[in-house]
Amino acid sequence: MAKRITIADVAQAAGVSIATVDRVMNKRHPVREVTAKRVYEAATSIGYHAANVIGARLQHDLPVYRVGILLQRPQQAFYQALARTLEQQAQLQTQCRLIVDIEFLESQVPSTVAQRLHKLGQRVQAVAIATIDHASITAVVEALKALGVPVFSLLSDMADGVRTGYVGVDNRKAGRLAAWLISKMTKRSSGKVALFVGSHRFLGHEMRELGFRTYFREHAPEFEVIDTVLNLEDLSLTHEATLDLLGRYPDLVGFYVAGGGMEGAIAALREEQKNGQLMVVCNELTPDSRAALVDEIITLVISTPLVPLAQVLFTQMINALEGKAYQSQSFLAFEVYTSENL
Repeated sequence: MAKRITIADVAQAAGVSIATVDRVMNKRHPVREVTAKRVYEAATSIGYHAANVIGARLQHDLPVYRVGILLQRPQQAFYQALARTLEQQAQLQTQCRLIVDIEFLESQVPSTVAQRLHKLGQRVQAVAIATIDHASITAVVEALKALGVPVFSLLSDMADGVRTGYVGVDNRKAGRLAAWLISKMTKRSSGKVALFVGSHRFLGHEMRELGFRTYFREHAPEFEVIDTVLNLEDLSLTHEATLDLLGRYPDLVGFYVAGGGMEGAIAALREEQKNGQLMVVCNELTPDSRAALVDEIITLVISTPLVPLAQVLFTQMINALEGKAYQSQSFLAFEVYTSENL
C-alpha cells in the first residue's frame, strides 16, 4: 500500500519547515509570496491531496484578471504544448487570480484574424496573439488599446508601435544560428542552401530569413542560398517541396525550416534515406523533431522555452493591467537541441 503523502513531505520537498506549510495552508500568519508559491508547487509536484486547498488559499481575496490568448493551428504539437504550459502557469500565479481563455486560429486571413481578435478583446482585460502582421489587425490592436485592453504579440511580432509588448525569442538571432550551424558543420566547401518560411507576413519568419541570409552573405559566401520556399506551414506542401529540392539540387548542403511544417520535411528525408547527409535545422522540440534528432534525420532544433515564455508573458500582462512598468520587448534565450543533449 502506497504511503500517504503528509504535510512533512510537502515541507521537505519545498525546503521549508512544517510550520511554514501550515501557515500557508491556514493563513495563520503572513508568508512571503515566493515561499508560498514554492510550497504550492512542491505540494502539486508530489501529489499532496490538499494541493488544491493550498492553491485556493493563495488566491483568496486576490484581484482577478481575465486574459485571452490566440494561438495558431490546434493540430500542431507545439501549440498544444504551449497551451498546456500557459494553463499550468496561470494556475501558479500568486499575486492574482488569472483566468485564461485560449483560442486557436485555423486561418491567417487578415480579416478573419482581426474579427477573432476584436471579439476576444471585448470580453477580456488583456490579449496575447501569435499571428501575421497586417494593417487590419493593427487597427484592431489600436482600437483595443484605446479601450484599455493591452495586446501583446507572441512568438512573432506585429503591430509595432501599437501593441503593448512582444514576448518570444530573438528571431533574427535564430536565423543566424541556423546559418552558422549549416556553414560550420557541413563537410562540403560549397553548395546550395534552402530556407522554408510559413508566410511573408509573419515578421518572425521574415526576421529569421534576414538573419539566415545575412550570415551567409557576411561569413559564408561560398554557399548559395536559393529562393525562399513558401510552405504555408503545411505538412503536405513541405513534404513535396523537400522532395523537389532533393531532386533538383544534388549539391544541396542543407536547409532551415524557419516556421511550421517540419514534419513534412522529416517524412521526405526519411523516405529518401538521407540520414546524416544534410545539415537540417528545424524549430521547436516536439515528438516528431525529437525522434528525427535521435535518428539523425535532422541536425539541430532551435526551441522556444515554454515555461519562461508563459511566466514572462503573464508578468508583463499583469504589470500592464496594474499600471506597473513593463517591457516593450522581452527576448527569451532559445534552447538548442541535438541528438546528444536530449
